[in-house]
Amino acid sequence: MRSDPEVIQAASMFQLGLPRSPVSGSSGELLGRGSGTSLEFQEHRQYFPGDDIRHLDWAAYARSDNLMIRLYREEISPRLEVLLDVTRSMTTAPQKARVAKQLAALFAVLSGTLGGRPTVWLAGDQRPALSLQAEMLDALAGTECSATASLAELLSEHGLPLKRQAVRVVISDFLFPLDPEPFVRRLAGDASVLWLVQVLTAWEADPPVAGGTRLIDIETGQETELFLNRRVVDDYKQRLQRLQEDLAMQARRCHATFVPVIVDKGLPGICRDELCRSGVLRAG
Repeated sequence: MRSDPEVIQAASMFQLGLPRSPVSGSSGELLGRGSGTSLEFQEHRQYFPGDDIRHLDWAAYARSDNLMIRLYREEISPRLEVLLDVTRSMTTAPQKARVAKQLAALFAVLSGTLGGRPTVWLAGDQRPALSLQAEMLDALAGTECSATASLAELLSEHGLPLKRQAVRVVISDFLFPLDPEPFVRRLAGDASVLWLVQVLTAWEADPPVAGGTRLIDIETGQETELFLNRRVVDDYKQRLQRLQEDLAMQARRCHATFVPVIVDKGLPGICRDELCRSGVLRAG
């Protein structure tokens, strides 16, 4: 996908929306959003079990009787990890899988322009997950989205040997059973930057009211007859909205970014609108 015309064009127009460091030099041109050891204090957040107790602010505890963590901004090298969902749900429409792969390639290419070391992990059935380095990005075009194990299962089974202090991008529809709080915390825990990009088709985001419809579970092949009346559609949209709100809330708590995108717009429109608006990308 490195040679994909839309990826090439987007790479010439946008750059990664990473925070800039006030210092210069090869070791510190970018700053992460995680807690680190830099002397630049960022902010407080509530303590959660498992947090490093060395960052507890006892003065804040004395004032408020609440355990608070002091967060610092850490200098990082732009090592980038893309976790690309390659399960069957990514094939509900040809455009969905194509745009997801384009996004994975684009993030890797943009990281490479900063001197980074990008890796694309294919989050599927294989344990440990398969990975593609920068020179292998064209293999994405032929990658099949045929896995049945979800990204949540892959994480719980420690199938992703992720690197500490990486800029981490997750590209998925997130339409699988998950508990947003531990899921996001696990992804954000040792990352310097975490972006969660939810790729959905227009139909998945806003299905129309229709009559009797035969739905096929793309993961299992099971068929279901369903009458898509207003009540059924509204119930689905409410559940999707709750999922998105929960992912967005947990992302904020971990100083990460959650952004849903509609693949029908195509890569240029997604980059220009949702990704730039969220700060994940910026115009070059």
